[in-house]
Amino acid sequence: MPQDLPPSVRVAMLFKDRRDAGGRLASRLAGYRDREDALVLALPRGGVVTGHEVARILNCPLDVLIVRKLSFPGQAELAIGAVSETGAVWLNKDIIGSYGISGEYIQGEISREMKEIERRVAVYREGKVIASLGGRTIILVDDGVATGATMKAAISTLRKCNIAHLVAAFPVASVEAREDIRKMADYLVCLSAPFDFIAVGNYYQDFRQVSDEEVLSLLKTKQQ
Repeated sequence: MPQDLPPSVRVAMLFKDRRDAGGRLASRLAGYRDREDALVLALPRGGVVTGHEVARILNCPLDVLIVRKLSFPGQAELAIGAVSETGAVWLNKDIIGSYGISGEYIQGEISREMKEIERRVAVYREGKVIASLGGRTIILVDDGVATGATMKAAISTLRKCNIAHLVAAFPVASVEAREDIRKMADYLVCLSAPFDFIAVGNYYQDFRQVSDEEVLSLLKTKQQ
């Protein structure tokens, strides 16, 4: 393995759990602590646990930005794009073009995932739209990034909201996704990007599923 690579790329970091990962992210974001214009936006569900820890340490309010992955036909874990709660869509045109995925299929996926987004908005915000983000510094947090589809859709959404500054923060990512997101964000914190990246859960000792109830509990303790 080449030795001129940064340690964060050469060696995969193992996190105890999502809270541990959030604490490590927060240590790299100390410059945003106590800033009145800062808001942590987490991607549910897993990203909310990580985002809550970031928000707690930085003394920032916390909210969610709901984004859903659009899945490859027959392979739910492979993203061909993503859609956000505002209706913003990001598509991986390379995958779509290479496999000839039809527009009809994509629209069907968008419609299906928008229904789940509506359900989550109802659960997490009692049906209310996300608050105005204009002029704010947004720290966008997830528990890890594989293809980057949901993070890219989230960034595309936020860029239309007249925000002042966008920080993308996640514990682990594939090298390709990290570099793509670096180009889209104003500032990036990614603690580990192993060349042999497999799946986000591989870099956690505890990567249990997060429930809606846990998300609600975390939001209620941190929203301001």
